[in-house]
Amino acid sequence: MNDAPLLVLAAGGTGGHMFPAQAVAEMMLSRGWQVVLSTDARGSRYSGGFPDEVIVEVVASGTFAKSGLVNKFFVPFHILRGILSAFGAMRRRRPNVVVGFGGYPAIPAMASAITLGIPCMLHEQNGVLGKVNRLFVSHANKVVCGTSPTGFPENVKVHYLGNPVRQAVLSKHGSCYIQPGDYPMDLLVIGGSQGAKILSDIVPKSVSLLSEKLRKNLRISQQARAEDCIRVSEAYAEMGIRADIKPFFQDISERINQAQLVISRSGASSVADISIIGRPSILVPLAAAIRDEQTANARELVDSGAAILLPEDQFTPEKVADQIQTIFDDGNRAQNMANAALACAKPTATVDISNMIQDFDRDI
Repeated sequence: MNDAPLLVLAAGGTGGHMFPAQAVAEMMLSRGWQVVLSTDARGSRYSGGFPDEVIVEVVASGTFAKSGLVNKFFVPFHILRGILSAFGAMRRRRPNVVVGFGGYPAIPAMASAITLGIPCMLHEQNGVLGKVNRLFVSHANKVVCGTSPTGFPENVKVHYLGNPVRQAVLSKHGSCYIQPGDYPMDLLVIGGSQGAKILSDIVPKSVSLLSEKLRKNLRISQQARAEDCIRVSEAYAEMGIRADIKPFFQDISERINQAQLVISRSGASSVADISIIGRPSILVPLAAAIRDEQTANARELVDSGAAILLPEDQFTPEKVADQIQTIFDDGNRAQNMANAALACAKPTATVDISNMIQDFDRDI
């Protein structure tokens, strides 16, 4: 049996939870640890970017966010089944550390670790404490946040270390920013791991309102839901704009690196990626987020002058076009925004969190 220390990462089924877990997995594998990802069936679909050495354990879970009384009735039973499965796995081989990154699929592993007395850490990515992390925050041995300030109970000691980013993103940290000018320029539009219909509805209309000179030089990479890809592609084609429209970009770090401007949801991982590479951005918080955590996530970039905040009710073709045109017409301002974004970055987050995991035996 392999006697290397074992780390279990518990994460939910969206990129916002999975990408930080992936970053930590990459680092801990490089330090000789074994790594298990505990998630549900939905989360396992986002595990393709994890190193092959990571063992993916799929456990039952559920969320009350889905509509329907029948679904809500069965959620506790799904979660209980997942807890029993995770509990049994940890009894058979006891992990050295369990780290929870939030989301309902993290419940089974975190609940089992706390019950068994296994050292556990909680990482909150967003500027507002999530529902699942709120359940465990007072029971975790260590608590880390990626965005500050985040509201935590007064009796909880919190370490502000930042959000871990994947190695592909970290490798672009502080890469040279090419100011807008009279040459081909890149606009990147990303809507988080779920895509964003409002970006598909509004951004092509905004581009149509830009000056002919700017449109002539513009290249667009835009993430769109599968059902929106054709209409978005056709809209840009009619304008003669070179555009690459996909539901998901595997090379997102390279696209952020090439971009003169990023239009994005302000999920915690997206904000971290933009900051690490250092690019100007227009941030569009998800209005449906009950806790409005995406507005909180954007706060530091906006306050520092690195980003423009446009809530959904202000995200109109005219306002978006005005912001795009203004940024592309003023290279010095764009450069200052890029510099400000970089100043907000936490490039050591992955290392710092990994060090904290390794130091558990000494610090607890």
